[in-house]
Amino acid sequence: MPVVSEFHGMRIYMYFSDNDRHHKPHIHVIYGEYEAVVGIDGELLESALPNKQFRILSAWLAIHENELYSSWAKAVKNVAPGKIEPLR
Repeated sequence: MPVVSEFHGMRIYMYFSDNDRHHKPHIHVIYGEYEAVVGIDGELLESALPNKQFRILSAWLAIHENELYSSWAKAVKNVAPGKIEPLR
């Protein structure tokens, strides 16, 4: 599970070949004891994050949307998605 980015205490992952369960491009986020699955479009698919972190994550998703879709296309083909600039 490659780490795509890290910022504000959150780790963002994309798993290889991970398109069967959620059927849409998404990321996995770990923040402390919280774990969530969030669509690249910002839809919360599974679990939850604190509101503040979800808003921060949503901003990052919007800024890096094109890069994230490109990374997703690589990850579902078992190619390393690469790193994406963190939110500063």
